[in-house]
Amino acid sequence: MSLLDHFATELDELKRQGNFRQFTQNVQHGRFITIQNKTMLNLASNDYLGLAADIDLRQEFLDCYPLERSYFSSSSSRLLTGNFDEYEQLENSLSQAFGGRVALLFNSGYHMNIGILPAVADNKTLILADKLVHASMIDGIRLSGAQYVRYRHNDLQHLEQLLQKYHDDDQIERIIVVTESIFSMDGDETDLAALVQLKKRFAKTMLYVDEAHSIGVRGQQGLGCAEQYNVIQEIDFLVGTLGKALAAVGGYIICHPIIKDYLINKMRPLIFSTAQPPIVMAWANFIFKKVLMAQSQREHLKNISQYLQQAVVQKGYVSPSTSHIIPVIVGESQATIDKAKQVQESGFYAMPVRPPTVPKNSSRLRISLTSMVEQHELEALVSFL
Repeated sequence: MSLLDHFATELDELKRQGNFRQFTQNVQHGRFITIQNKTMLNLASNDYLGLAADIDLRQEFLDCYPLERSYFSSSSSRLLTGNFDEYEQLENSLSQAFGGRVALLFNSGYHMNIGILPAVADNKTLILADKLVHASMIDGIRLSGAQYVRYRHNDLQHLEQLLQKYHDDDQIERIIVVTESIFSMDGDETDLAALVQLKKRFAKTMLYVDEAHSIGVRGQQGLGCAEQYNVIQEIDFLVGTLGKALAAVGGYIICHPIIKDYLINKMRPLIFSTAQPPIVMAWANFIFKKVLMAQSQREHLKNISQYLQQAVVQKGYVSPSTSHIIPVIVGESQATIDKAKQVQESGFYAMPVRPPTVPKNSSRLRISLTSMVEQHELEALVSFL
């Protein structure tokens, strides 16, 4: 018996269930994507403001960025020799935009979420996490070794009951509530204003909110749902990613200076990783300044998102979305794959999402809108759903 037989059997089972994944070669150009010589409207991108696709922006950046600063590797962690000016400049830009709160950068949103909670949580910490938080946060919770309880998705009443239950326990010094502002699979959102009010009633409570899908998209300056609901100063761990609307790669936290210093000293994925290439941080800073001014893209994205969400529901599908991420929930995995294939053959690249990414029997087409998409294109899509 080969030692690989076990893995081969599991892969065969995934194929039988319709849950086998593999990479797809593609070429992207503007809002279109070409796969196996078929060009489709790209409805699976996280380039929410179309900035990553904008070749003129790339040219503008390269024209103004000096060759002698164009390091494509930092060759070190930031605590050794990797702390280039580009990091400090981006952190300063973030800090200035977020009302003077300090910022700290990470190599990715995944590094961020698997690193922060293990650094700040101990055996006197309780983590209360929304049932649908991203896999990276679940991994961070598990790595932390802290006691944790999951509350029903977006059910702040359930969260309040848990806070009442655990708040007076002398063995617990802090309770960290972990959630997302816009959820990556359902496209629904947390009531951040209500969450902050809840926090204020329970003195031991800290908030950890991931804005991965709302940074760039929500708020007057695109600073996320925290800006939209005027709660930037109230969220202890306000985190997000540079790899979606911000058209780069990396993660960030907006926090108190004590938390920043603590993470620099305690967070393993930060301490033991080679830092991002300085040119990537310079590009992220260049893009971030564009994002602050991108009100017209945000407004257009909001309008087409509302149109599609209403149209999907009118077609009889369940779709809990209140954002630019719009699931078309089909149910069974193979039926979802078949629906995705039909939509793709009609010229629209929407991806099927299946377990374990989403719960069983909630497989869906996940439509991820960008400001490059036009409403008439979505009207055509709806006719094929």
